[in-house]
Amino acid sequence: MRKTAVSLALLTCLTFACSFKRWAYEGGNRDAWQQPERVIATLALAPGQRVADLGSGTGYFTGRLARAVAPGGTVYAVDVDAGVQEELRERMLEESVDNVESVLADFDDTRLPDASVDLVFTVNTFHHLEDRPNYFRNLRRVLRSGGRVAVIDFDGRKGLFVTWTGHYTERETLLGDMSSAGYRVAQDLDFLDRQSFIIFAPK
Repeated sequence: MRKTAVSLALLTCLTFACSFKRWAYEGGNRDAWQQPERVIATLALAPGQRVADLGSGTGYFTGRLARAVAPGGTVYAVDVDAGVQEELRERMLEESVDNVESVLADFDDTRLPDASVDLVFTVNTFHHLEDRPNYFRNLRRVLRSGGRVAVIDFDGRKGLFVTWTGHYTERETLLGDMSSAGYRVAQDLDFLDRQSFIIFAPK
């Protein structure tokens, strides 16, 4: 009986901690500060294109990307967590999105074919990657001719949770890592108030 009570208490604390983390990480109403419609519009995607949503999670941007490349386009939802990919598939069913393919990646490999995508899009994932110059240098092989890489990541300007836990990348570090990986800045956007939003192209 006591073990059951302790287990329930631990589960309650874990649930609260996860909920708090999500609230702190996303800062309440994410749609308000993330501006997803404006982000998608800025990417200027076209029907028939292929996009890799790198670190797709449960699909906050995935469905939006998929609609932007329809008809005829495909979004590869790339993540290392099989559990969140299952949540993403359920979400895509609920949103009636049928042009998304889940890709279970390795930590150092997207498992995407060569020359398979027009855009690699990654949000709040860059700071999690190890040896980023090498990772994005290797990622160049998946880009088609004219392909781009769009990186959005917290930059430390806002969010106590983000700052305390180190879940951000300073702007100069982001630029330096991508330059070392062989990319140049194609667009540098400044309308997000807590994140860098930079679109890169291979040098």
